[in-house]
Amino acid sequence: MSNVPRFFFTELATISYQKGMHTTILKTSSDIITKFKIEELTGLNINDALVLLHDLIDMQVANLNEQNKFLESKKRALLLPHCSRKYLDNRCQASFDSNIPSYICAHCAEDCLINKADKIAKEKGYDVYVLAGGSCIPKIFNNTKYEGVVGVACGEEAKMLRSPLSNKGLAVQAIPLIKNGCANTVFNIETLAEIL
Repeated sequence: MSNVPRFFFTELATISYQKGMHTTILKTSSDIITKFKIEELTGLNINDALVLLHDLIDMQVANLNEQNKFLESKKRALLLPHCSRKYLDNRCQASFDSNIPSYICAHCAEDCLINKADKIAKEKGYDVYVLAGGSCIPKIFNNTKYEGVVGVACGEEAKMLRSPLSNKGLAVQAIPLIKNGCANTVFNIETLAEIL
């Protein structure tokens, strides 16, 4: 398999995504789980796991589809969820600029994901936005012209935002949250650094 060009796998993923094959497989799996009452038998919420898997596959395939365009982009932005800040109370020294709208990281906690991501992105020339929600995005992209954007989000947010951003001609790369919940959310900093 290592002799098979990466292009083959990228094309396979692209075609599968365009034809909705991954959706069909996950829908069939969900139907089987429901029909055979696997959740009741195991006590596990397997349908939620399938939704998460579906979101991850969607993000990865969409990233592959946009990767070349993204790599060619020059002016880029990083969108981070404010719920990944270490502190969501007054211990966080970030200020909120309603004109942007975005939190501005004050680098108050070394082990804060937002602090780490902000430093990595700014070293690579990105503009960084720490967002209170997806509704902040139109104002950001109406005021500044970007070619590429990296967004850290849950599957639902990523799906909602990919289309409007792509329609603006932006090359989009998404990084999934590995712990959702709108507070104390987590993403993989190594994955972020690799995509940036």
